[in-house]
Amino acid sequence: MEILELPLQTEHPPHWVAYIKKKGLPLRRIFLKVTLFLIIFSFSFYLPNHVTEIKKRERTIQDILSVLESRQTDLSSVAKEDLAEAIYDEANRYGYDPKFILALIDTESNFFNWAVSKAGAKGLMQIMPEVAQDLAQRMGIEWMGDRTLFNPYLNVKMGVYYLSELLKYFDDDLGTAVTAYNYGPTYVRSLLDRKEQLPLGYYKSILSTYQTL
Repeated sequence: MEILELPLQTEHPPHWVAYIKKKGLPLRRIFLKVTLFLIIFSFSFYLPNHVTEIKKRERTIQDILSVLESRQTDLSSVAKEDLAEAIYDEANRYGYDPKFILALIDTESNFFNWAVSKAGAKGLMQIMPEVAQDLAQRMGIEWMGDRTLFNPYLNVKMGVYYLSELLKYFDDDLGTAVTAYNYGPTYVRSLLDRKEQLPLGYYKSILSTYQTL
């Protein structure tokens, strides 16, 4: 029985297949160009705002540093620069004007890093050790007693966070929250429950300092 060998197809595919393949490359190029245009168009709106924010941050940090350099902080120049950034970042994190945090620090410790009150509050933002230990635990900060409290960056970090917690606790009333920062939330809450007037002298003092910075 004779076996027939079938010839292999060697002819070129139909012309329409080649046409589609040729058209595919321009279509991909068009898609890439459109995608690139959209990316550039988006960045044209994003980048100016981003650059503006960076410049604003640098300018504000420089203003904060100028205040720190005018006070007896007992910190090195490098530490002051890092502290200026920490004050800006923490204030921005919780929606405060950095100048307000500066006014609070000025009123609490006069910017002296090693300040200790008669009641035992310590550091730039004058935090009581038992309060600081609780704050450190909630914030995931390693608690090392005085080493934590006299670390200027951690002290500011805890102090601004504490103020933000008091603000939430007292229904976003800044005057009440700041008063509680000084007198303690338990005492301030007792005054409110008895409908007695709050001692707002401390808060007014901070506002007065704030206006001068």
